[in-house]
Amino acid sequence: MAPTTWPTRPTRRTRRTRWAARTATAVGSLVLVAAGLAGTSPASADNVVTPGGFTGYGFDQCLAPSQQAMDTWLEHSPFWAAGIYISGASRGCPDQPNLTPTWVSTQLANGWRLLPITLGPQAWCTTRERYLRQERIDPRPEGRYALARTQGRTEAARAVRVAQRLGIERRSTLWYDLEAFDISPTNCRESALSFLHAWTRGLHHHGYVSGVYSSAASGIRMLDDARALRPGTYKMPDRVWIADWNGRPDTSSSYVRSDGWRPHGRVHQYVGGHNETHGGVTINIDRNWLNIDGGSVPSREPAHCGGAASFNFPRYPRQEVGDQGARVATVQCLLANKGISSGAVDGVYDAELGQAVSRYRVSRGLAASTVTSRRTWVALLSQGAHPVVKYGSASRPVRRLQRALNAADGAGLRVTGFFNEATVEAVQDYQRGRGLTVTGVANRDVWRPLLAGRL
Repeated sequence: MAPTTWPTRPTRRTRRTRWAARTATAVGSLVLVAAGLAGTSPASADNVVTPGGFTGYGFDQCLAPSQQAMDTWLEHSPFWAAGIYISGASRGCPDQPNLTPTWVSTQLANGWRLLPITLGPQAWCTTRERYLRQERIDPRPEGRYALARTQGRTEAARAVRVAQRLGIERRSTLWYDLEAFDISPTNCRESALSFLHAWTRGLHHHGYVSGVYSSAASGIRMLDDARALRPGTYKMPDRVWIADWNGRPDTSSSYVRSDGWRPHGRVHQYVGGHNETHGGVTINIDRNWLNIDGGSVPSREPAHCGGAASFNFPRYPRQEVGDQGARVATVQCLLANKGISSGAVDGVYDAELGQAVSRYRVSRGLAASTVTSRRTWVALLSQGAHPVVKYGSASRPVRRLQRALNAADGAGLRVTGFFNEATVEAVQDYQRGRGLTVTGVANRDVWRPLLAGRL
């Protein structure tokens, strides 16, 4: 069917098809597929649910990157989430040399949030030449578009089988990619809605969460109109992935009503296909912003030394024998936690505490001294597990990073445990001041000087 005039937004597939021809020189990208998985045993059930609660940056592309590329981007890119195609006969990249259950479990263990995608039958009225030669969503209205519903159930069942073989656990979100099409012809639109209705119900039957990716002006607008104007007619997906290349890293789009799939049910693809290089590794990607499943929420901060100390201050000035107060209690508590001091946490800087400070300084390669200098503060506050943390991280290591940056540079960060934009800027300032590559990501190159108490 010839397209009529309707609002258009960029689609992934044109870009992916062009890029697929260039994969011989590309480093890699993400698409999970069923190809090569037939006959494999189900993966271990030890993987985390994906994506889980997360607020932050993601990327998607055509081919699954090598492990080396993923590790490099983990350390140097702003991204925590990656879109991966796992099934569907209409995928643009059928060969996946890097994709295995081990690849999936490794990414999840390293902290990546995976967005598993299926690209199967497309809308009957698509104008994309490739899709016209493939199975499309059946537009016949008999039985309330019964054939389209059957296709949706079939694709859901296939996606679940592949997801389980790859180790993508139940309660994870599986996404259907419905590329742009003309939503004005009734049978084309209603059959697409019926297909997605069955997709969602099929995933729910198997214990998975339903997501739909589409152009904001077509598939997403169609879903939002049905949600708002005909509630209860179709089962809506739990999450939507909105392709609206407006360049804004947020979850807003002029094509979707403000109350739809909020506050934590949206992914926004806000920049289309382009090359990005991080840590010397280049991948052709789309950029995405996620606010999913409650967002990134750190656990509640525990009481320190029975509530006798607070670790959170905007600055950490020099402390020495004779001083008293809350910051002295923090020194006492930190040293007690590290097994270096057994004295009371009473906020009094006595000679015994001074000797404990001196022992700690020597253990970190600093000169022996009874003074808690700024360098001592930086080392004390940063010591502990030092995983990669970046925008969207929510954890105890983020709290330690925020405190250490406040001690090192007087960054004035609120110690929340959430890695926000202010924390990104503080990390960048620290990197810039020490001659490091400026990424805003706290990786080993950032933790190493912090642990050594470098200012």
